[in-house]
Amino acid sequence: MPGPRRIVCLTEEPTETLYALGEQDRIVGISGFTVRPPIARREKPKVSAFTSAKIGEILKLEPDFVVGFSDIQADIAAELIRHGIEVWISNHRSVEGILDYIRRLGALVGAADKASDYADTLRRGLDDIALQASTLPRRPRVYFEEWDEPRITGIRWVAELLRIAGGDDIFPERAEKSLAKDRILANDDDIIARAPDIVFGSWCGKKFQPGKVAARPGWENVPAVSDEQLFEIKSPIILQPGPAALTEGVREMAAHIRAWAGRCA
Repeated sequence: MPGPRRIVCLTEEPTETLYALGEQDRIVGISGFTVRPPIARREKPKVSAFTSAKIGEILKLEPDFVVGFSDIQADIAAELIRHGIEVWISNHRSVEGILDYIRRLGALVGAADKASDYADTLRRGLDDIALQASTLPRRPRVYFEEWDEPRITGIRWVAELLRIAGGDDIFPERAEKSLAKDRILANDDDIIARAPDIVFGSWCGKKFQPGKVAARPGWENVPAVSDEQLFEIKSPIILQPGPAALTEGVREMAAHIRAWAGRCA
């Protein structure tokens, strides 16, 4: 078996990708936040959160490769590197970045052809959704809320997937900011002024509460509130920059957008 044989995945997206490629036997440890695929949670040791990791437990697994995501995991990576472990931290934030990530991860583990085929399949799926969206009579304005207090609007790949699904993110200028702190909204005035037709909530693992959103002062005339277009998109299928967002996440948003467009036709 070429490539690394004992891989620890510090986030969910490499786990989901390696399972999709049929390379799950290489995985010896995963993130405790992993829910996809469900079998991974049952059969793999959980050795990390997102901002912390059980370094001693990881070392006991004797990994020859560790995969993580974002600068937030820099300290974990540095400590593992000091113990002589090879670490790859990706920092992709776009749809094309996710597809490229899948190809690169596949190449790193010796499964380049399978990864390329898988990425191509995902791309065709997105193209199909975009083609369906092109027939919609209207495109809704969409507010995607990543956190409620403070209000944090969606990251770049979410905004791109919204466009593919047939909607338009009302804060495209914020979506370009990779850090959550740069996507914080100072108050609700700007949201209300941009009058979203749909609100998608994905509160980083906390259950979205449409009633709580609808009761916000000044929101009663927001179209999404008056038309009861407030929907949860669960964070594991949209806030992980991996296969789930390009499949289940975008399809769920597209279904809500098509239903909205059908009402407005």
